[in-house]
Amino acid sequence: MLTFTGAPLPSDLDVIGAVSVVLHVRSTLPRTDFFARVCDVHPDGRSVDITDGLLRLRPGAPAADPDGVVRLAFDLAPTACRFLAGHRLRLQVSSGAHPRFARNHGTGEPTATAVLLRPAEQELFHDPDRPSAVTFSVHPDPI
Repeated sequence: MLTFTGAPLPSDLDVIGAVSVVLHVRSTLPRTDFFARVCDVHPDGRSVDITDGLLRLRPGAPAADPDGVVRLAFDLAPTACRFLAGHRLRLQVSSGAHPRFARNHGTGEPTATAVLLRPAEQELFHDPDRPSAVTFSVHPDPI
């Protein structure tokens, strides 16, 4: 799991509605998952899950660039949350979230009867040419 945690918020932040992520990734397997979760990190370090989502990749969908990098864009569950001043936003990215989502065996076998597991090595890019990001709607006025 990769974890990205922002600086403490200078004021309350109201997030309402759609939440989405764009990830630029490369995997050693064509069948794999990418999971993203947004958390509210309290000043005492406690992390509270706010919203999450998962995208299951299949061979050729979506298509990779010549370097094997795939641009993934997917929605997390919509939310309505006030992140309080002093709290921090956190984005967690991983290759699955079992048992929240069914395990991806990486083989293409049916989930319920699969017997083999294939590990995947994942890369996440977050550079100027491949900017991975999380996007959400911010309510301009306190509610």
